[in-house]
Amino acid sequence: MSTVHPASEAFASNGGEARQEIRNYTLNFGPQHPAAHGVLRLILEMDGEVVQRADPHVGLLHRGTEKLAESKPFNQSIGYMDRLDYVSMMCNEHAYVKAIEALMGIEAPERAQYIRTMFDEITRILNHLMWVGSNAIDLGAMAVFLYAFREREELIDTYEAVSGSRMHATYYRPGGVYRDLPDRMPKYKESPWRKGASLKRFNAAREGSLLDYIEQFTVDFPKRVDEYETLLTDNRIWKQRTVGIGVVSPEDALAWGMTGPMLRGSGIAWDVRKKQPYAKYDTVDFDIPVGTNGDCYDRYLVRIAEMRQSNRIIAQCVKWLKANPGPVMLHNYKVSPPSREEMKDDMEALIHHFKLFTEGYCVPAGETYSAVEAPKGEFGCYLISDGANKPFRCKLRAPGFAHLSSMDAIVKGHMLADVVAMIGTYDIVFGEVDR
Repeated sequence: MSTVHPASEAFASNGGEARQEIRNYTLNFGPQHPAAHGVLRLILEMDGEVVQRADPHVGLLHRGTEKLAESKPFNQSIGYMDRLDYVSMMCNEHAYVKAIEALMGIEAPERAQYIRTMFDEITRILNHLMWVGSNAIDLGAMAVFLYAFREREELIDTYEAVSGSRMHATYYRPGGVYRDLPDRMPKYKESPWRKGASLKRFNAAREGSLLDYIEQFTVDFPKRVDEYETLLTDNRIWKQRTVGIGVVSPEDALAWGMTGPMLRGSGIAWDVRKKQPYAKYDTVDFDIPVGTNGDCYDRYLVRIAEMRQSNRIIAQCVKWLKANPGPVMLHNYKVSPPSREEMKDDMEALIHHFKLFTEGYCVPAGETYSAVEAPKGEFGCYLISDGANKPFRCKLRAPGFAHLSSMDAIVKGHMLADVVAMIGTYDIVFGEVDR
């Protein structure tokens, strides 16, 4: 936290007694503070430890993602979406790719839709694991972070297995996904840290395919969530820091345009996956967790419950994918590259390969808005095409940006330490806020 500007003090001596006059003072919170969760700068007007006003300043990270997307072919901007909310990578890709598919009037094969559904939920768990660990650290609990990252590492390995990258996957493509799920999982090699029985234990779940690995994860994960709850849910210090803090009424949540756990924590069961189903969410069974009080504690409980529901969805997708092989990409040269075998035998296919990755493809003129239920809320992509190979306009709807608008009204009257709890419960990532 940056330097506190002290209150002006006036001392007067009257009969041997000192009188202190204190006025409100201004405090800079961030933008380099760890609990700011990015480059958030809060200008807080304080009366002692009590917040009188909170003015969030955003834009310090501004990357110009929307304008960059308008300067490149449609298929060259998928990687930018990963770097918006860099904890919810594939969900961001999904909104952008879905918007392109809507403009082109194409639909990914059924197997690709199930893969997308499964990885959207893997991404939701990844996001909530990062959130529960970092939020616990913000409020003084260290161990939970280590527990959460234990499972996070296991899921990050699935990203690496399908895309080659542990974070910025660029796995979803218009017309499907980059490639089918691998038949085997990479294994740990012997090292000073993993050898003998330890190495064998780490590789036990990696003997089969990626689907076998994910299936084993879904069996183990509920017990891991129980461990997080053992540490936090009935912990009296955790409850003192979250119960009754940052209460958002259902009416205010709607007025501020809140979505995701921020909205559901206030008791409103709105979820894009249920209300406007996409991919294969209309075929899988899951519930929408909601809170009752709209405080930080309810939003914590909602995210914990969401991890359990995501685990249910992943298990259903694994079962379907094991039983139903098939294509994962449209066999349409306009959006998908030819195979290596085709390029070896056909010069036209080789030329098309180079044209696809250098010039992209022209998208029919029109406009569309495509939204997904990202882990933080509704992430939307509004695209306008004028018939060229790049968007005429790309506008991204980030949930964190809408949530920050409520900061002043919610933290007013709370203590300074409660501001940290409130920033944490927003689950903001500034890549998408300052897009």
